[in-house]
Amino acid sequence: MQPRSEIPPVTFRDVAGADDLPAFEAAMRALARDLGDGYAMPAEALARALLGAPPAARGVLARAGPETLGAAMVSPQVSTKRGAAGAFVSDLWVARSARGYGLGQRLLAEAARRARTLWQAEWLALAVYDGQPAARRFYERLGMRPQNGAVMMQLDRAGFARLTEETT
Repeated sequence: MQPRSEIPPVTFRDVAGADDLPAFEAAMRALARDLGDGYAMPAEALARALLGAPPAARGVLARAGPETLGAAMVSPQVSTKRGAAGAFVSDLWVARSARGYGLGQRLLAEAARRARTLWQAEWLALAVYDGQPAARRFYERLGMRPQNGAVMMQLDRAGFARLTEETT
């Protein structure tokens, strides 16, 4: 097969219902495989996060006809330091066949536009794994910079359960 010179026309759509969930979940599983991560999100939890009232996050699909070429999950954040609402992109995936055509930038821009509309977001944040230098270079080309003077801290499920039970 001869390599394509471009990808087919892409449309972006929100994960708006149960019919969109299988494609989005498949994209998130592909991202986990690409990163060498496990995938622990049960389908029901993903549905609650994206379709619950209110949703905890928004899912955006990049599609060329029936084929999913990319997906992003974005959530609102508010920062008193920044003085505005923002958006955190927890997951961004582009299919291997669609890489190198600018789809990652277009998908990130689409997620940012939706965050601006939904939450009046004025800034964007995401995390890049240490072992993903190509991803870091991609984000730096877009103008993103590491946040110096801060370390992302995380409380796992067990710690979260203890915290919420012990401080009632």
